[in-house]
Amino acid sequence: MARRMSELLAQRAVDSFVGRKDELESLGQTIEAGGPLVVFVHGVAGIGKSSLLRVFSHQARARAATMVHLDCRAMEPTERGFLRELCGAIGCDTMTAPEAAERLGILSERVILALDTYEVFRLLDTWLRQVFIPSLGDNVRVILAGRMPPGPGWVAASEWQGLFRSLPLGPLSDEDASMLLEQAAVGEQEAQRIKRVARGHPLALELAASAATARSGVALEDALVQGVVEVLSRMYLADVEEPLTRSALQAGSVVRRITQSLLRAMLPDAAPQDAFERLGALPFVESTRDGLHVHDAVQEAVSGNLRAGNPMLYRDLRRAAWRQLRSEVRAAGVSELWRYTADILYLLENPVLREAFFPSGAQEVTVQPALPEDDAAIRAIAHLHEGDQGAESLLTWWQRVPQSFSVMRDGRGTVAGFYCMFDPTVIGRDLLNTDPITRAVGEHIQAEPMRKGERALLIRRWLGQELGEAPSPSQAACWLDCKRTYMEMRPHLRRVYGTLTDMATYGPTFQKLGFTPLPRLPIDLDGRTYWIAVLDMGPSSVDGWLSRLLGAELGVEEGDLLDTAARELVVEGERTPLTKLEYAVMEYLYHRDGSLVTRQSLLEDVWGYDYAGGSNVVDVVVRALRKKLGNQASTIETVTGMGYRFRKP
Repeated sequence: MARRMSELLAQRAVDSFVGRKDELESLGQTIEAGGPLVVFVHGVAGIGKSSLLRVFSHQARARAATMVHLDCRAMEPTERGFLRELCGAIGCDTMTAPEAAERLGILSERVILALDTYEVFRLLDTWLRQVFIPSLGDNVRVILAGRMPPGPGWVAASEWQGLFRSLPLGPLSDEDASMLLEQAAVGEQEAQRIKRVARGHPLALELAASAATARSGVALEDALVQGVVEVLSRMYLADVEEPLTRSALQAGSVVRRITQSLLRAMLPDAAPQDAFERLGALPFVESTRDGLHVHDAVQEAVSGNLRAGNPMLYRDLRRAAWRQLRSEVRAAGVSELWRYTADILYLLENPVLREAFFPSGAQEVTVQPALPEDDAAIRAIAHLHEGDQGAESLLTWWQRVPQSFSVMRDGRGTVAGFYCMFDPTVIGRDLLNTDPITRAVGEHIQAEPMRKGERALLIRRWLGQELGEAPSPSQAACWLDCKRTYMEMRPHLRRVYGTLTDMATYGPTFQKLGFTPLPRLPIDLDGRTYWIAVLDMGPSSVDGWLSRLLGAELGVEEGDLLDTAARELVVEGERTPLTKLEYAVMEYLYHRDGSLVTRQSLLEDVWGYDYAGGSNVVDVVVRALRKKLGNQASTIETVTGMGYRFRKP
């Protein structure tokens, strides 16, 4: 029976793999009795983590182990997202965590669960470490692979001692680098030059080999001055003589993942299937079930080069991608929604948001639900940074709703801070009224009620042991954990309320994210001023909020009533398609904001000079538009006896 092309390519990748003997041996111990339960593989971009996992998967299956290999890029970083993806991989319906753990345990005598690209899964790290992995049977092993080293919850926690292993990946040895270049048909003299430049970095070696093969005497020494992968990626791009392949690589480097539909939108003059296949044939492009992924190190280099060298093209590609993603997400099922959220987050260049969802630094503290034994620490931190009245108001929630508290622990397990967060719409009015801050939030919800089924979150307070609410590792961990809750509550999360005292520090940041102060005076407790800010995400919840932020960043007005690209009305986040004639009339009025438009000018410019019908057809179309505009129908005014005037809301 003929083997599939994918199988042949996978086998070729295994056969051409060089080096990493010690690392493979270390991973192989997970198959043996008494081996580590969890191995955390980590290293810089392009160092070969995914390649190592692929080869180990091949070896593990040869030793009769069942290998379950998941890519974190394709999973929503929530419990439901992880379980949905896992159950699809192990052949079952979506289950609870204990049921999924039981299913894994009965697959075979040895089961290995590998999570690749783990750096994008930091939102779920605590749940995996504290809940899911401890529930696995003793025949299941876990391998995590990502850029960042493991956090203190893995390394310092006493319960993981002897069961957890950190496996850092460094450069290839000189011998292994020589073997890799020999496979690429690079001559010995050229190989010596490349090794001096690449310094054992696998991706750099491959890029340099490609550049040297394409152009003899290429000035590889330039890479010694700047980032190796960045310079080599530019060289590779310069050697791509075919314009379509070069354009496809640029487009694929601007977005998180590339699909044929995105290529159609970003490169309208190209055949999307041809561009997609050309891009997929490049050696540093990986094909996954949700599209093509340019290797992140190359992706960053190419997009950075495009941003600096041709900012207009860079912006236009991002705009086209945003419009296409915004169109596709409306038809996306629940299981696909996260991919589009991640796509929008990737396009956003807001450093606060990027860092909040995908932190770039090392994890200094871990977040977990507060325990009764944390009482003394929580009280001490509250009284240290709040006045008496402020502390007592906050501790009311610790006494009566302890499940609303989470603590941040440092590497020693000591409480380094805490935060309190809950949904005020499910808290009784009597309890809300005991605290002046939550009373104000309750009054705002009552004055501006949300739709049925919509929910809210109140971040009542976050405090670090040393710096209070000021920026710190504890504060960063708090915000990261809050984003996990955002994901879990969508698409029902409508509003987020936050309480702060340092408006000078946080005000500009909150404003950029869409927060506005509540329309009442700030609250004074013990001479300390507390501000309450609210973010109304709109009916489209988290995804609508992120899309609006990206639209503003790209200079595209997401809040406009008329989406000219999609030919739809957008009213309070809800989209309504227009007929060809309705769109033509609406566009004509829309681009003449504030000006009188006569019926005659509409007939001549929309229907055409040769139109012989009556002018009442204009009134019929306007009535249809007003009906579709709903609460915004008044934006089209009637000027008696003359025509209409459109005014943007």
